[in-house]
Amino acid sequence: MFKLGAERKPLDTEQDLASAPTFSRLENAANNRDLYRLAQAFVEQFVASYAKPPKMIVLDMDHSEDQTHGQQELAFYNHHYQSHCYLPLFLFEGLSGKFITAALRPGKRPKGAENAMILKRVLKRLRQHWPETRILLRGDAHFANVELMQLALDDPYTDFLFGLAGNSRLKKLAEPHLQSTRRLHDTRCHNARLAEQAPPQRSRTFHEIDYQARSWPQAFRTVLKAETMALGDNPRFVVTSLEESTPEILYAELYCARGQDENFIKMMKNDLASDRTSDCRFAANHLRLFFSCAAYVLHHALRAELLQGTELSQAQPSTVIIKLFKLAVRVVQYKDRIKLHLPGSCPVKALLHTVTERLYRLPRPRLNTG
Repeated sequence: MFKLGAERKPLDTEQDLASAPTFSRLENAANNRDLYRLAQAFVEQFVASYAKPPKMIVLDMDHSEDQTHGQQELAFYNHHYQSHCYLPLFLFEGLSGKFITAALRPGKRPKGAENAMILKRVLKRLRQHWPETRILLRGDAHFANVELMQLALDDPYTDFLFGLAGNSRLKKLAEPHLQSTRRLHDTRCHNARLAEQAPPQRSRTFHEIDYQARSWPQAFRTVLKAETMALGDNPRFVVTSLEESTPEILYAELYCARGQDENFIKMMKNDLASDRTSDCRFAANHLRLFFSCAAYVLHHALRAELLQGTELSQAQPSTVIIKLFKLAVRVVQYKDRIKLHLPGSCPVKALLHTVTERLYRLPRPRLNTG
């Protein structure tokens, strides 16, 4: 099947594809310039996936632990994860799930300047094509640093929405709201007992508080989620440059939606082996990461272009691989055509027919010979 995808005859031994040693040599031949150009190519394919400039995109960013178990270059001990690891950065478009780019990093915690350096190059590339598209930078608390905030301020069409780690001052500002939420929770539990119903698991209220860290270039909106549960209080904070929307919408709908980014990373790791970074060279491991990223791009395009309206329209890569690719077929090769004979009781025969018909109608992509 891989031979057919490369327009080679499947039964001709002189047209064999690359072997594992060949791929190993390819991985170890990559240098920093090659990796930088590949990272740019991912951004370019993301832009090309839109027929016209979108009105808005959400640039979700997150790091993920990639454990190492040998003597890989730049594999450091990370106290937060309690392991030796890499800490790659993934960038996705939060509304569509499209992959933008990634960077394999050492296992140490990134600083704000490093995050800003990567995001600045990505934004510059996007702005070359979409000068007026609204871009929202969204990430958890370790992206809430002055460098990324300033990056958003420098662009009139860019905003940010970051989690904010709690501190003594924030907790002091949150206490009056938490007291009010505790009273609300007690009242709801009392009413539930009177109605002989199960008590609520939690009560939440959302507020805007007056807070500015010394390092911030200016004051930004700081939103508090005051939550009380049976186990105690659970305050959470976010900071944003967005001026519209209520505190509840900012937190519950806009910020919490970034959790989907972790599902995209989970697909990349569990189904597409992005954490198979066992080579001793850092550059080779970076190229392996890009192989998995390319597989994710193909999977997303397959779902968007061919599987819409089918049972696999929202399927994860592992499900698509099992149902559409890991099939037993009999290959018959003629001089002018190749036939694939499915089993008589193939359970996905109708689905395969739909996919092949849609694939046949798609225009052939132009080869990039530049």
